[in-house]
Amino acid sequence: MVFTGALLTQALLASFALAIPTSRERFEARVAARREGRSTAPVNLITDFTVTEETGGNSSHVQYSSNWAGAVLVATKATYKTVTGTFTVPTPSDPDSSSTENAASAWVGIDGDTCQTAILQTGIDFYAKGSSISYDAWYEYYPDYAYDFTGVSISAGDSITLTATASSLKAGTVTIKNNSKGWTVSKSLTSTASLCEYNAEWIVEDFLSGNSQVPFANFGTVTFTGATATTTSGTSVSAAGSTLIDIEQNNKVLTSSSVSGSTVTIKYVG
Repeated sequence: MVFTGALLTQALLASFALAIPTSRERFEARVAARREGRSTAPVNLITDFTVTEETGGNSSHVQYSSNWAGAVLVATKATYKTVTGTFTVPTPSDPDSSSTENAASAWVGIDGDTCQTAILQTGIDFYAKGSSISYDAWYEYYPDYAYDFTGVSISAGDSITLTATASSLKAGTVTIKNNSKGWTVSKSLTSTASLCEYNAEWIVEDFLSGNSQVPFANFGTVTFTGATATTTSGTSVSAAGSTLIDIEQNNKVLTSSSVSGSTVTIKYVG
């Protein structure tokens, strides 16, 4: 009886071990999900919640959307050629303590707000499932879906600099630099879809997997420093004066965004 119980215990432990996905298996699952359509979507505004906030005598235009939080510089003609910002990788968590995987993404990009024909962007995805935390570095030239940079290591607390540069309305380069670990990756991209160069943005997103948004992770706080954009005239401008966007889902505001000079702060408040 003791022998039978020991065998049963060993079998249960073996089956439990087999049920726990390895980091490689989790990575392959995320890659498969991307092939099925992990992508950014243009901002989905909830216009009924558009307000104007007065802070210290300065007016900040705030909008609410179902998928974007952060700051967007807006022009009415081709203006923004490069956007960059540096942030510290957060430790995401499941806000509901469920068994599902929750995620969010921090990125910089050109267009996607007042111009939605194309978005040139790059960023870091955060994933949390229980105590398991993982990250992906990615790039995207919407309307194509996102692709991973492979062979890179990302940890909570790493300093990451993101840059997207439009070399023309249908081509550009994206770069991710891990200032903590010393690696840099870049990708030159082309598209049949045309940028407008109307928008430069610093965003945390509840992104799409297939046709649905992923369960949104509690990302704590993402603060972009050195949040600047270069214009067609070669002038560098800060994020000051950006339109602020916060995420609202199911009648609940989940984020709080602010901008001060070249610093954009996005907090999870849900």
